[in-house]
Amino acid sequence: MFKRLKVFLGAVALSLSALPAAAEYPEKPITLIVPFAAGGSTETMARVFSEALGKELGARVLVKTRPGAGGAIGATELSQSAPDGYTIMFSTSPVLMWPPLTQDVTYTLESFTPLAQITTYQQAIVVKADAPYNTFDDLIAAARSESLNYADQGAITKAYIDFIAKQEGISWTGIPTKGGGEAMPFLLGGKVDFTYSGGVHSRYGDQMKVLLALVDGKLMGAPDAPSIKERYGIAMPSEGVVTGPAGMSDSVVATLEAAIEKAMDDPELTKLLTENLQFPVTFRSASDTAASIASSNESLKAVVQQMGQ
Repeated sequence: MFKRLKVFLGAVALSLSALPAAAEYPEKPITLIVPFAAGGSTETMARVFSEALGKELGARVLVKTRPGAGGAIGATELSQSAPDGYTIMFSTSPVLMWPPLTQDVTYTLESFTPLAQITTYQQAIVVKADAPYNTFDDLIAAARSESLNYADQGAITKAYIDFIAKQEGISWTGIPTKGGGEAMPFLLGGKVDFTYSGGVHSRYGDQMKVLLALVDGKLMGAPDAPSIKERYGIAMPSEGVVTGPAGMSDSVVATLEAAIEKAMDDPELTKLLTENLQFPVTFRSASDTAASIASSNESLKAVVQQMGQ
């Protein structure tokens, strides 16, 4: 009997040794969704970030732009992806929060797994360098006497810009564009009087000037610009975050979080952020990013109610 048991156990051990070893993540390319059009600050960062992240993971990271609906198309695709770590997204945090609060979408904030924050968007209202407005007060004064228009880049930017108009008792017209990559040429070409910028304006140097920071604080490239928080008591959430779909395993989250943190030391990425775009390097862990997004979501809910969205 013992001899037979010994033979049986030996056979089991042999069969187990013949099984292929469990694959280590990642074993194939990773898709990085960008929910905005090419040419804007997000897609620009994503291209360089994907290279840096790929080096740390030892796998290719392929950028896939999925623009539309203020980021909701890309976010919807992410939320419906397998939570295996092979589909992730780089975006502004409002993409996760604003559509569920204001649009008919199939996802909620709980549909995502925060992985890290890598930067803080330098959101602003900008005009051409030779525009007759040197301050935000100049722009408001002009809107009281003439019809101005701006580059409309989506629901959330339109809501904030129109909120300002409501507070000031003025009106202006949004001209639809496909994100910063189209809005900036519209501005420089004289098709619009001003535009929202997620930070891509810094690439144009002295061709543009910043009139108002849309974040809660100062901008790296325009520290003297007044902020929307000071003037109107609100601010746009500005986290630049990497997320995955809900349900990701702790081990894959930990692998991605560690790789993202190391990727932030990449010279090309650091140069793009701090010198070219004038964005700060703002790494936050997965847990800290989740807490920051949750806090921003509560603030955004209050803004939505205030704006009557």
